[in-house]
Amino acid sequence: MTTHSPSVSALPALTVPIDISVVVPVYNEYDSLPTLVQAIAAVLDGLGYTYEILGVDDGSTDGSSDRLRELAQQYPQLRAVILRRNYGQTAAMAAGFDHSRGQIVITMDGDLQNDPADIPRLLDRLNEGYDLVSGWRKHRQDNTFTRLIPSKIANWLIAGVTGVELHDYGCSLKAYRAEVIHDLNLYGELHRFLPALAFIEGARITEMPVTHHARRFGTSKYGLGRTLRVMMDMLTVYFMKKFLTRPMHVFGSLGLVSMAAGIILGVYLTLLKILAGQDIGDRPLLVLVVVLLLAGIQLFSFGLLAELLMRTYHESQQRPIYRVREVVSKTSAKA
Repeated sequence: MTTHSPSVSALPALTVPIDISVVVPVYNEYDSLPTLVQAIAAVLDGLGYTYEILGVDDGSTDGSSDRLRELAQQYPQLRAVILRRNYGQTAAMAAGFDHSRGQIVITMDGDLQNDPADIPRLLDRLNEGYDLVSGWRKHRQDNTFTRLIPSKIANWLIAGVTGVELHDYGCSLKAYRAEVIHDLNLYGELHRFLPALAFIEGARITEMPVTHHARRFGTSKYGLGRTLRVMMDMLTVYFMKKFLTRPMHVFGSLGLVSMAAGIILGVYLTLLKILAGQDIGDRPLLVLVVVLLLAGIQLFSFGLLAELLMRTYHESQQRPIYRVREVVSKTSAKA
């Protein structure tokens, strides 16, 4: 059954904001795309919102980019964003965010495992006052040993490190208010940490169970090899959450502790030399004193440089260190 779309003339100009943008990163999903686009269009056509679908092809080698071009001719709401090569899911998602016009942005995978029928429920939760609604694949249809167990461990670690308690960080089906995603700068594998990054920016976050289907076409693009990269990015997010605007607090503190330990041990060795007449030239403790003092000076210097870099970052982008949710005054209150 073919879903009929409105004519091209009925669509807003590319500079006009619309209600909903659906961002779908695509990598070698040739067989899934027609069914996925039709399902998304069928759901959104019934909601009465203006919308667009952004299919971001991340350097596919199976003809997915050509299929997106074909589908864009059938569905005027679909825009195909074709990247020059494979950059990874984080970059593909960032490209979708940059090209989106919706006041609400919904992300989902291109493999048909996320169900577009959950979109109205995500919007309902968002309308309850949240800035981000994250999907939870409560009954996940994936391999237990290669996907489920590693995912559960990763979710537990990420929730503990970031302080954002979610059951499923890896679920791509999420709904965001546009102002939230425009505050986020993505790189590495940070797409799975979007809730934590949004939390740093002051977003109100919740999650809800969503439907998860078994893969119908192709093979999974995820593997255990991503684990190390995810762990490194997790530490990056933790640092950003704790010390983004005050890096001197961590580097400076470590530097001072290291220098203090070096000074104390140095005084101890000096007293041994002067009062007890002991030879300290060949003692390992003397080497430790030198290492501690040098490490302390370096860490303290790193802290100063990091402070300067952060000040340059915020001032050059005119990026404030705070986020205002609302401003309330007597004149703005409703009668």
